[in-house]
Amino acid sequence: MDKAILEWSDITRLAGRLVSQLDPADYDVVLAVTRGGMIPGALVSEALNLRNVMTAAVMFYSGDQQALAEPHFLQFPGDALLLGKRVLIVDDVWDSGKTAVAVRERVQQAGGIPRVAVLHYKPMHSSFPEDAPDFFGEETEAWIVYPWDPERSQDWTE
Repeated sequence: MDKAILEWSDITRLAGRLVSQLDPADYDVVLAVTRGGMIPGALVSEALNLRNVMTAAVMFYSGDQQALAEPHFLQFPGDALLLGKRVLIVDDVWDSGKTAVAVRERVQQAGGIPRVAVLHYKPMHSSFPEDAPDFFGEETEAWIVYPWDPERSQDWTE
């Protein structure tokens, strides 16, 4: 599998591609998926001047890296905050798609109207062949290393 090591300029370019596909009048809230979606969520919300930004933390593995049958939401906005809201869910990547689908379903259960935007979409890895993000910056099959990934921590001090 190819490995793509991204720089901050790549992130701003991809966020710009997302923003060009979005109309800020279509959304009431940005829901950034932790942790990878926090930076893209901030960039998109800033560019669209959307000040209502929330976070969702979800995991599919236990502390010993055992796969969980159902997603475990560590943190999620209360239903009252999402009811009737047009929610733009932002994450870094749709790989298997499990995280995005789980967050989207949880927003729907709360009565929100979700749309999913990611920097990278990996259709060949998706567990949902009939589904996809509503918006994406780039389609790839490469292993993506974002500037905020822990293996890049040496770059943070330079």
